[in-house]
Amino acid sequence: MRLSGTVWKYGDDINTDVIFPGKYTYTITDPVEMGEHALEDLDPNFRLLVQPGDVIVAGKNFGCGSSREQAVLCLLARQVGAIIAKSFARIYYRNCINNALPAIICPEAAEALEHGDRVEIHLEAGEIRSSTGVFTFPPLPETIMAIFEAGGLIPYTRRKLGIER
Repeated sequence: MRLSGTVWKYGDDINTDVIFPGKYTYTITDPVEMGEHALEDLDPNFRLLVQPGDVIVAGKNFGCGSSREQAVLCLLARQVGAIIAKSFARIYYRNCINNALPAIICPEAAEALEHGDRVEIHLEAGEIRSSTGVFTFPPLPETIMAIFEAGGLIPYTRRKLGIER
């Protein structure tokens, strides 16, 4: 699976309330509407200018805070292609996998890439390419790739169990 897009760069400790404001937690249930509020308190231009396939690059502990899935769903609604970070909060990382949003731990790329850079990511090869250089990360395991290809953990599980829906 190959992805490409423009980098949106942010810092350390971007929490789930910054990714999707907590004030909407119980009032917005439609993922498309969630996308209209993605990163609105951190970067009001994000939802207006992000393009399908664009990549978020961040520092350490991306997605810290609560376990709300809206913080992943709102980025998927904006068609973010992947997130590259120095590290992720554990539950956020798992929510990304469950919802088929590639979350890549690559401190070297997170440090070197700048806002506006173009990147190409090859998940199976564990490679990020940009004009800044080539950065490697452990290739994603076959099962995680299968989850991504199925569109998330629920469709993957249904397929594995032979359940149609």
